[in-house]
Amino acid sequence: MARLKQILDRFYSEYDFRDRILHDPIEFPHRYKRVEDIEVTSFLASCFAYGRVDLFRQVIEKIIEKMGCSPYEFLSGFRPKRHGKLFSGIRYRFNRNEDIVCLLNSICHLLKRYGSVEQAFKSFYEDEHNNTGNALTGFVDYLLSIDTREVYGRNIRPDGLVQFFPFPVKGSACKRMNLFLRWMIRDRDIDFGIWKGIPKSKLIIPLDTHIARISRCLGFTFRRSDDWKTAVEITDSLKKLDPEDPLKYDFAICHYGITGLCNPKTGIKGDNCKRCIFKPHLSDR
Repeated sequence: MARLKQILDRFYSEYDFRDRILHDPIEFPHRYKRVEDIEVTSFLASCFAYGRVDLFRQVIEKIIEKMGCSPYEFLSGFRPKRHGKLFSGIRYRFNRNEDIVCLLNSICHLLKRYGSVEQAFKSFYEDEHNNTGNALTGFVDYLLSIDTREVYGRNIRPDGLVQFFPFPVKGSACKRMNLFLRWMIRDRDIDFGIWKGIPKSKLIIPLDTHIARISRCLGFTFRRSDDWKTAVEITDSLKKLDPEDPLKYDFAICHYGITGLCNPKTGIKGDNCKRCIFKPHLSDR
């Protein structure tokens, strides 16, 4: 583990975070300086952060463009009948146009009740001993309790809406929600750290296919399912390397996979594997 920490720390310290911003959904909140705009744009961008980056990036771009110079002000005054038509025709994979409009309306209701996404999330957070899982469950449960009749005509929750809000208690790894929390709580590198009072050590890694594959290779987990338990297990392994900030390696490792430097198609005998920066650690195992 000491050898791996040395390799990861060097990888982390030499990583060009700024160079990769434009290849990550965090690029959108980085366009703003006002805290309120950063927060709501981060939440919105993270909701669509699944699938291919080049595809969901186009969708987020279209939505952000319609909101003008202040997404926070726009969403605070959002009215489905008045503003919904601005987003006509926008859809993404599982999310129909109505689902996207309902997402925007849900954020509006949240802002009216709590004033910010931070206050909404913290209303379910009670200095948890383990991680943010329970608070995340309460937060998502609230979002799904918001009346949807203004959008759908009746109080329903189609799959395309529910897909925005996964539950830890149902086994989901909650990659996008954990990604949003990382952006808000971590105060280093390209993360914003605008939420105070929740330690970085409480975060759970945003588990995607790249993190899962590389983590299994490095021995952070031996679970086969990409679920909440696996995300927690990987995070616990990372805490052995950095108890206070276990997610500091997340962005760099994830993009190591996204760029193709770690490519499952090469197999264990492929050229990429032979050149892997983690090879010294793997040779020790």
